[in-house]
Amino acid sequence: MSDAVTAIEAVWRNESTRLIAAIARVTRDLGIAEELAQDALVVALERWPEEGIPDNPGAWLMTAAKRRAIDSLRRSRMLMPKHGEIAREIEAQQEQLGEEMDRALDQVIDDDVLRLVFTACHPVLPLEGRIALTLRVIGGLTTAEIARAFLVPEKTMGQRIFRAKKTLSEAHVPFETPRADELKPRIASVLSVIYLVFNEGHVATSGDEWMRARLCDEALRLGRLLVQLLPGESEVHALLALMELNAARTAARRGNDGEAILLPDQDRSLWDKAQIERGMAALEHAQRLGGGAGYHALQAAIAACHMRARSAEDTDWERIVLLYDALMQVAPSPVVALNRAVAVGMAQGPAAGLDALDMPAVASGLEGNHLLHSVRGELLAKLGRFPEARVEIERAIALTHNARERELLSRKLKSIANSGTRLHAV
Repeated sequence: MSDAVTAIEAVWRNESTRLIAAIARVTRDLGIAEELAQDALVVALERWPEEGIPDNPGAWLMTAAKRRAIDSLRRSRMLMPKHGEIAREIEAQQEQLGEEMDRALDQVIDDDVLRLVFTACHPVLPLEGRIALTLRVIGGLTTAEIARAFLVPEKTMGQRIFRAKKTLSEAHVPFETPRADELKPRIASVLSVIYLVFNEGHVATSGDEWMRARLCDEALRLGRLLVQLLPGESEVHALLALMELNAARTAARRGNDGEAILLPDQDRSLWDKAQIERGMAALEHAQRLGGGAGYHALQAAIAACHMRARSAEDTDWERIVLLYDALMQVAPSPVVALNRAVAVGMAQGPAAGLDALDMPAVASGLEGNHLLHSVRGELLAKLGRFPEARVEIERAIALTHNARERELLSRKLKSIANSGTRLHAV
């Protein structure tokens, strides 16, 4: 790949979201806006390698998109019967479109980007559509990149994105930021999409790699963007804090061969101290805004407990249990209950952890999930109940779809088998 093309791709990463947002405000159609922006990119790829990248690439791309839009209107006029009234209407549209897109260059664009975020995450779309469209039009990822990240064929992902844009168009979803009582629920939808993207990058649900760093990076970028756009929303700061703190451990979460390394076994000297500081600052900001008891704020507070501990043994597990208790009040779920059981096991011993794990709040929602069997196997092993522990870990291995996680569980199974053998020999 030439240096010019690499530079153009970098410009596109920085400018595409704002460009699409500005065009969408004029066209009121996300699909058309993306097509015009892509057309502008094609022109840039043809001309910039020869002419050089302009001083204001965003304005250049906007101008190219405007010309493409006007050209489309002109072609429409040529295809229509040459009826005077229709011709005059098309000419008026052409003039109006040009003027509106010119104005879009000069106006504050943050509101446009915010509208784009809320449009891509509109509840009328299924969750998978929201995720795909968010990564496409806001994250700037290509269809091929998104497909690789989620291990689906490019054609499948392309259809998913196409359906999402078509659904928005057919539902006449307005290109606007929700107002008043509609805003809070929609913010929650946006944050959930971004957090799902981050989690899929942090621990991939399937495939050969433990992590998909590109997804984590994109989620963080979106989180930082939202903080700029919604500075008064505590949960926005809390989500960013949570992602920064978890991402700070990235270098310690994989071994030299890419193998998975869990939190208790990580070399904490590899944790990114600057990123931890950013995460802590974001959490403090969320708390100052009065959002310390929110869903993401509580999870960020749990992550902060781990960040403050010099070792796994020094972790304040009692506080973590209390935070999970609060989280169960705010947003109860089987996964939260599972993580609470882990914390109880660390704070009060494996028997207490096993009791917490066997509560209906956990078991009823996670049967068939490898994490439930993995945690149960770990607690049983700590109690010296090795035959039962082996059965649970074997179940977890059979249920996981991630190769690195399967390797991790296999190592755990071997360790349990060796412990059982030594006990029998004694």
